[in-house]
Amino acid sequence: MRVEIWSDIACPWCYVGKARFEKALDAFPHRDEVEVVHRSFELDPNRAKDDIQPVLKMLTKKYGMSEAQARAGEENLGTQAAAEGLAYRTRDRDHGNTFDMHRLLHFAKAQGRQDELIGALYRANFAEERSVFGDDERLVELAVAAGLDADAARKVLADPAAYAEDVRADEREAAELGANGVPFFVLDRKFGVSGAQPAEVFAQALTQAWGERPPLKLIQQGPADSEVCGPDGCAVPQN
Repeated sequence: MRVEIWSDIACPWCYVGKARFEKALDAFPHRDEVEVVHRSFELDPNRAKDDIQPVLKMLTKKYGMSEAQARAGEENLGTQAAAEGLAYRTRDRDHGNTFDMHRLLHFAKAQGRQDELIGALYRANFAEERSVFGDDERLVELAVAAGLDADAARKVLADPAAYAEDVRADEREAAELGANGVPFFVLDRKFGVSGAQPAEVFAQALTQAWGERPPLKLIQQGPADSEVCGPDGCAVPQN
């Protein structure tokens, strides 16, 4: 079974939602048969790479809330994150364009290190002091921490076209699926879960999606007793 997760590194609920989903997945009896793929979604796709501002300022401007409301929201998110065992800085974080991070995540996917990188990016953005925005070398360091080659990661970041179409393809697909916010979880392209739901909801979704997988339809070609290998060995044709 495949689970696809559309998310953005700048999205705090994606950070929390990933932890809640993984809690459900770790307890799922068929965990080893579930493939998780992270898909790209930008919350602020039109923001210039060098347009970096404090999170509180972004919240007040984008959503029209007061600074007190923005601070209260961040405190609430900190509480929600802590309940999942996640560190979360409620003060002095910043916000910026995440397109290069998504390109790097597609590179990491090709190297089999996507989950490691998205975890490193989330921790860096929400729990660590040093910003992940506007500094390619910071992203290179995180790529290395995720098990990727520094020079290869640096080369991806230096080429604006590298994996750019992969990011855009994910975003187009999200729109086609009706996802206008993240996190958005799609199970076997049959079931969707929107938002950072409790682990119990994810557990129920995994169980339902697993149970409703169509049974394998065997197409019989040739004799019914065609040669096969089984637990007792392989049938050997007799002259």
